[in-house]
Amino acid sequence: MTTAGVSVAAAIRAVLCERDVRSKVMNARKVARDWRLGRLAFAFDVAMPEAPGRPDAPELLLPARMPKRGKGSEHGRVALWHALAHIEFVAIDLALDMAGRFGAGMGEAFVSDFLSVAADEAMHFALLDRHLRAHGSHYGALPAHDGLWSAADDTRHDVAARLAVVPMVLEARGLDVTPAAIDRVRAAGDERGARILERILDDEIRHVRFGANHFDAAAKRLGEEPGNLWKSLVFRYFRGNLKPPFNDSARLMAGLSRELYSALA
Repeated sequence: MTTAGVSVAAAIRAVLCERDVRSKVMNARKVARDWRLGRLAFAFDVAMPEAPGRPDAPELLLPARMPKRGKGSEHGRVALWHALAHIEFVAIDLALDMAGRFGAGMGEAFVSDFLSVAADEAMHFALLDRHLRAHGSHYGALPAHDGLWSAADDTRHDVAARLAVVPMVLEARGLDVTPAAIDRVRAAGDERGARILERILDDEIRHVRFGANHFDAAAKRLGEEPGNLWKSLVFRYFRGNLKPPFNDSARLMAGLSRELYSALA
């Protein structure tokens, strides 16, 4: 990786602090591209913000205060796409913060992997927002829950904990629930929506695999057995339970063995 005048940390921080939706999406992809092309220095001269910039809308609510979607109705379908768009929007910041907060200690390959994840999440969001607009809505039109970033905040001090909870639990859960969502969307006659979800599922397998691989490396540097360390960190930092059914085949492709996660289910 060649060096340049702007540090990768400064470029990441600028995107994390961005409040405008379109600018965050476009600049997340630009940072990943600039890093790939050697335009950013492997330097961490600025700290990451305590919390990312957020647009004025959507209104962020506690998960328990979120209104019911109303399954089967058009409003319910719009609410589903809005919820998915919000997940992908927050995932941009999760990936950027991973690279910017922990990249100095984890190395250039780590930065490359998670900047590529950020670019993927930005693309996913753009696809979902476009699909929302095809349904006569847009991102920000409905409230969204504010629980996703709490996992990043809880693990801001420990890269192993962040990797254990975010890619290996939260993103892995997407591998479990997305196939059923694809079937429901396709059954409702929304073939375009089904193809978007298939694309996201394929990409998320790779994202979880990045997390699992870097977690294994971090555990070995600590002299810990990866499986035991993962279980202890999930028990300490994950606010919830690992619930079946699991998409065992997708999880295996992502580097997660059934033996690992079934013990906590």
